[in-house]
Amino acid sequence: MSKTKIFSIVFFLAAVVIAYFFVRSISDDIQREKKIKREEARVIEKLKLIRSGLIAYQRANGQYTSDWDKLINFIDSGSFYITERSETIIPRDYGGDSVIINVDTLGTVGVYDSLYADLPNFQLKNLPYKPGTQTKFNIFADKIVKGSVKVDVFEVSDPNPINPKRREDDNEDALRVGSKTEVTTAGNWE
Repeated sequence: MSKTKIFSIVFFLAAVVIAYFFVRSISDDIQREKKIKREEARVIEKLKLIRSGLIAYQRANGQYTSDWDKLINFIDSGSFYITERSETIIPRDYGGDSVIINVDTLGTVGVYDSLYADLPNFQLKNLPYKPGTQTKFNIFADKIVKGSVKVDVFEVSDPNPINPKRREDDNEDALRVGSKTEVTTAGNWE
């Protein structure tokens, strides 16, 4: 066998090995990205559920809570009032109108039944935890001054993001809903 044939076979085998590792590296990156997207979608869904509970808690109690036990107890045993609002407009002789607003309470409905009853496999005791882990979400609730008005704010964030890009700068870009400094209930993915 000539040297040229030997070199050709060696270079061909080296090219095949390099191509295999190159394709495998790309495939691994694609699989890692799919896993990150899948896990982040689960975290986002959980954050949406927590947001619903916190908004309900604030409407019933006048403020948000940063205590998981209070939130879970409220969702488990709290209730919303079902009301009906009607208006009566009485024309006045001088051209203006007088409006009488009637609000009737028709009954109550449980918070759990209203927000979570139609969700399959939902377990209230797991609400504070990241999906598939025993790590609790970070929760914050307080009042801040905006302009000259005190307003309620909350923030729930992922303490340990799976995405390495979100872990930079002390989890500054971690998935979260609400804000510690702004009046919002939106998530940073929206």
